[in-house]
Amino acid sequence: MTPVEKFDHWKSYAERDLDAAKAMFETGRWFYVLFMCQQAVEKLIKGIYNLYVDNDVPRTHNIEMLANRIEDSSDISFSEDMYELFRSLSKYYLADRYPDFLSVAGALVDRNEADNTHNKTKEAFAWLLTLKPSGD
Repeated sequence: MTPVEKFDHWKSYAERDLDAAKAMFETGRWFYVLFMCQQAVEKLIKGIYNLYVDNDVPRTHNIEMLANRIEDSSDISFSEDMYELFRSLSKYYLADRYPDFLSVAGALVDRNEADNTHNKTKEAFAWLLTLKPSGD
């Protein structure tokens, strides 16, 4: 697959995850809203990585590290707000990896946090989509 085809592949999965975040919000599953937001951003960043860094994305869930590599290989610059979102989302992926922590973390997430993070994710997602070169 070409880098653009790989981007489109990652983008389609990322869009599904963003739709799943919306569905989780509508059903009151606050922690899973955040987990799906993390998944959506991670996959879209991996698509962007394919465009600007390498056709082989590292097997990692560290969005911040991938963003750093994108910045090092292109003229793209992520804002501190964007990095703050990446760091915030990363903790929700990690929490899902540890079932004992999931019950504690899930109890700490409320509707307001889920709504706020979901909205920030949608804004970031829209901006990240603009990073695909036009004409591709």
